[in-house]
Parts: sequence; structure tokens; C-alpha cells
Amino acid sequence: MAFLVTDAVVLHALDYLETSRIYRLLTREAGVQSVLARGARRPRSRFGSAVDLFAEGEAQLSVRPTRDLQTLTAFDVTRARPHLAASLERFTGAAMLAELALCFARDDAQPLLYDAVRSGLDAIAAADDAPGAAREAALAGAWHVVAQLGFAPTVDVCCSCRAVVPLADRVPFSHPAGGVLCDVCARLERASRSLPASARHALGHWLRGHPAPVPAGELDARAHQRLLREFLGEHLTEGRTTRAFQVWERGMA
Repeated sequence: MAFLVTDAVVLHALDYLETSRIYRLLTREAGVQSVLARGARRPRSRFGSAVDLFAEGEAQLSVRPTRDLQTLTAFDVTRARPHLAASLERFTGAAMLAELALCFARDDAQPLLYDAVRSGLDAIAAADDAPGAAREAALAGAWHVVAQLGFAPTVDVCCSCRAVVPLADRVPFSHPAGGVLCDVCARLERASRSLPASARHALGHWLRGHPAPVPAGELDARAHQRLLREFLGEHLTEGRTTRAFQVWERGMA
């Protein structure tokens, strides 16, 4: 048996038996881990009520390499993120981001992915109450997570020949090829859609973990969501839409 102390974010929680709880954690040192917190639902539990969905802190795990379910011995919360439950748009965006990490993160150290998830959750929680603000923060966080998973689409050069593609009004974008196409390669590759310059500019910022310089309007945000869904279906979800993404999408309808 080994003991691991690591930064962690709660991405999923499930009641277990009468007094315990199972958490799915994204950790800095060990990727995604399923852990059992014995007695977590008791009134005087040592975990306290702050260990809830999207909470972040220092987790102490008792690890057996042969087990899929490890034991959580302590969790000191440093950030609870209660604002994520303040609106449906914030909550569903955060759930979509968490599900993306749960489905595709490994069980080894991925510190850049960990930072992308935590910064994405922080941005959604900090989004103002303007219509679409939390939605755009979720889009930005999701694309940053996609980049840290190693599947970032190319937006500055042609994904086929690597030639620089000027920031024109519109450029062909190919999901199967993995990004924008130059005019020559667009004649040879199957383009999935045409990407406006403003959308390409925003996507480049999001992939690098920065907010877009100009907020997307309602129609642009919906187009960005479709682009994300199609790209995930091509490269990560084998054409399926994850459950949390479906809920998030319906919330935007």
C-alpha cells in the first residue's frame, strides 16, 4: 500500500451504501482516480460538507495498484466553487467540462490538463451574469482541455501541408484532417465547414487558454458549440455526444 498526497478536483460524486460516497477525482499527480470516502455522509464526517462537486483541494489517498477503487483518507478543500450551482448555464457548462476530462484523461500525471480543467471551472464560476457569458467560458475551457489532451486543431497553418493560412474572411475547416486548410489542399481534402475569421481568431485564443478578445454573439456561440461537438465526435467520442454535452446543448436551445 502506498500513500499519495496530491492536488485534486472533484468531477463526479456518487452516494455509496448508507454513509459513504464514491468520488471521481482529477489529480495533478495521478490523473483520474476513483476513490471511496468511508463515512463521508455522516453528520460529523471528517471530510465535511465542502467536499462536493467541483471542489478543489489537497487529497490524501491510500493506493493499491491492483485496485480500481482507492481509499480517500482526507480532503482539505481550498476552493469550493459554489457559484457553479448558481445558474443552469454555469452548472451544465462545468459538468460538460468535467465529463470531457473524466472520459479522456489518463490515470497518470497530466499537470497541464489538470491546470486547464481548474482554470476552466474558475472562468465559468467567475463569468458575469450577461447572457451567454458562462456559455462562452465553457467553450473556451473545453477547447483548452482538448488542446491539453493532444487533439488541438490547427488554426494558423494548413493542417495538411503546413503552409501559413492568412487570416482571411473565411477558410475551409476539416474535422477529419484536423484544422484549417489552404486553398490548394481544400481541393483535395474534405472540408467539414467554412470558418469565419472571427471564429478562427477566437478559437486560437481558446486553445491557448485565453479568453477571446471579442465576445461571441448568440449565433456565433451556437456555431462554436456545433464546431466543438463535431470535432469531439471526429477525434474523441467516435461520433457520439456525451451526456453532459447533450444537456448543455439543450440548455442553449
